[in-house]
Amino acid sequence: MDNVANPRKLAERWGPSGHGHGRGMRPPPRRSSLRAPGRPADRGEPLLARDGTPLVLRAIRADDVEALKRFFSRLTPEEVRLRFLHPLNELPDAFARQLCELDPQLAFAWVLATPDDPARPDLPIEIHAVARAHLDPVLEHAEFAIVVEGRFARQGLGSLLMQRVIASARQLGAIELWSDVLTENSGMLALCARLGFERGLSFNNPGVVRVSLAL
Repeated sequence: MDNVANPRKLAERWGPSGHGHGRGMRPPPRRSSLRAPGRPADRGEPLLARDGTPLVLRAIRADDVEALKRFFSRLTPEEVRLRFLHPLNELPDAFARQLCELDPQLAFAWVLATPDDPARPDLPIEIHAVARAHLDPVLEHAEFAIVVEGRFARQGLGSLLMQRVIASARQLGAIELWSDVLTENSGMLALCARLGFERGLSFNNPGVVRVSLAL
């Protein structure tokens, strides 16, 4: 069995048309106070990393494709495996576009990125962390995932992103937030424990813990 993650399957799971077990079943439009990703007026919440790097916490945008691919290329193989649960050698362009172009009624993604500089429109934006969730509209459960670039780890940014994910999942109408986490990913499990997540078994996935939070 191939242990390398299949980008097409990941795209189906995390792209705009993938929303868990309810694929193909779309309810009437949901009310949501979340702003659509990519809205120019949303400049995000300014932050400062420990090394002085200016960052903004904002919704992912449709024009973040190349920045997202660069972000993925900077991740170590171990960071990729902990995020996707399998090795993934590259982030194909089509998959990256699906991760950036989301249906705001069913999904959201928050990024920690360098700020836009109106004086330097030629300066590329860099993404340093991503946290996202997709809602199953039938079960009203939202699956989340988060990855922080190693350079910015252990600065409380993961906790900040998780709190934003929890709030956004509630806004989407989710009644539960969950994810499958490798048992060796002690940092993520500890963060979830601090935020009140419960731990359970992930059936047919040895070495994986399912964390869940009732919303």
